[in-house]
Amino acid sequence: MAIKDFVTFLQEIMRRRGRLPSQLAADLGVSHTSVSRWLSGKDKPSLISCVRLAKYAEVPLERILRTAGYAMPLDKTASELPEFREYARTKYPRELDDDLVTLIEDLIDRRRKRDGKPPT
Repeated sequence: MAIKDFVTFLQEIMRRRGRLPSQLAADLGVSHTSVSRWLSGKDKPSLISCVRLAKYAEVPLERILRTAGYAMPLDKTASELPEFREYARTKYPRELDDDLVTLIEDLIDRRRKRDGKPPT
């Protein structure tokens, strides 16, 4: 989902609860600056803030994560998701070199074998 979906979601929560951004921030235990950045689409909440927001809004955490852009849409199949190496190059182009990516892929493969899942 797009950031604007998250902004719309936050605005709806504030409208339903009759809260201003500063009040929402206080309710969630975050700074007013954080809520302002979320509402402007400049930033998304941390995972901890997502948990707090899910409880506050009384909605499933999965919905918050998906709306905030943390989770892939449920209609994606495994074959449509990028391989880890491709993902790592896109998401962390400077942080992960080929040796680290290979090490992480090996750990993922070991975990799948341990859990009885076939490697993809």
